Amino acid sequence: MDFKAVGISYHDAPLEIREQVALSDGEVREFLFRLRDTFDLGESLVVSTCNRTEIYYSSNKDLSTGIIKLLGTFKSVKPDTLLKYFKSYSAEDTIDHLFNVALGLDSKVLGDIQISNQVKRAYQASADLEMAGPFLHRLMHTIFYANKRVVQETRLQDGNASVASVSVDLIKRFIENVSNPKIALIGLGEIGQNVLENLKDVEASVCLMNRTKSRAERFANDSNIEVEDFHKRESIVQVSDVVISAVSGTSNLLTQNSFGARTFQHKLVIDLSVPRSIEESVREISGLTLYNVDELSEKTEKARKVRTAAVPDAQEIIKEAIDGFDQWREEIGVSPTIQKLKNTLDEIRKQELARHVGKVTDDEMALLEVVTKNMIQKVIKLPVLQLKAACKRGESENLVGVLNDLFNLEPDEVKKAD
Repeated sequence: MDFKAVGISYHDAPLEIREQVALSDGEVREFLFRLRDTFDLGESLVVSTCNRTEIYYSSNKDLSTGIIKLLGTFKSVKPDTLLKYFKSYSAEDTIDHLFNVALGLDSKVLGDIQISNQVKRAYQASADLEMAGPFLHRLMHTIFYANKRVVQETRLQDGNASVASVSVDLIKRFIENVSNPKIALIGLGEIGQNVLENLKDVEASVCLMNRTKSRAERFANDSNIEVEDFHKRESIVQVSDVVISAVSGTSNLLTQNSFGARTFQHKLVIDLSVPRSIEESVREISGLTLYNVDELSEKTEKARKVRTAAVPDAQEIIKEAIDGFDQWREEIGVSPTIQKLKNTLDEIRKQELARHVGKVTDDEMALLEVVTKNMIQKVIKLPVLQLKAACKRGESENLVGVLNDLFNLEPDEVKKAD
């Protein structure tokens, strides 16, 4: 089986297209069932975030078009709308691509910390539904170990490299001494979604407001998240400790008058909109601290440079991991030959022992059993080591042919465990 992938990502598709095929955790599991039943797949992985939806699968056939159509039907989107945005990955490219995705090298924010956990959740769904076999299990654990090395040995994840993560970092520090903090998030476009994703680990009540209320309700999937009407935003921001505006195309959405009071004990306001949606004069309000995109971007620039410099080190770790995984695949490919060789030699051993039944005592026969088994183990050790060495050199097929001829094994074409 070849390991392939088909997917949509921020590289090729706008947010309004990506969000139409984004899958919740529950939908990922349901779609895995449909993949299995429709295409008779034994192994599959579905990764879905705000920036990508990708389906990985093991098959000898290219199922890209069929999978896209199935996803379109599943999400009630016309397949013709999706086809031009999806990209297929060949067996030669898929594993490398998944490594880059899982380790944050293909993320919109280089070194994105969240993507590793998102891939782990995707893998857990496949494992729970028994759609992860030996190949996928080995691949995913190789990826997770490589990610651990990247975290420990490189600076790919140092600092905060996105305005969303910097914003939430500011929020965390700001509310440390605030009792029962309240956060108002206005706007759930791409940036607003990123902020909300980063807020998952923050202990605070969150109120979502969006021009289209139903869109906000789709994201209110946690007990500490509520949704309010967009036109009530001023009354909400007045009682909130933190206000984040991520509304596009609206200038002066919030003004000095929007905050009511002229003095606050504490209030953090973050404007992530371009053009700005919060009037600059709100800085004059006592106790209110305002950050805009430019100010936050300055904080991210240093982290971006550090992470970019770490990319070659991360890529070297990925290369080492893939080389090790490819070696395992080669060894899996020759394992049937190794087993046949063991069975053939053991059969010869048993036949020889059978010729001496009744000629020796039971104790002597037991001793011969032990001695001959040990001899077979030593005899087979060298061919096994040579086969593994041949795998590293990419020459295993030749050696398998030699062993087949020497020991009269049933011919078996060497197949990589793709």
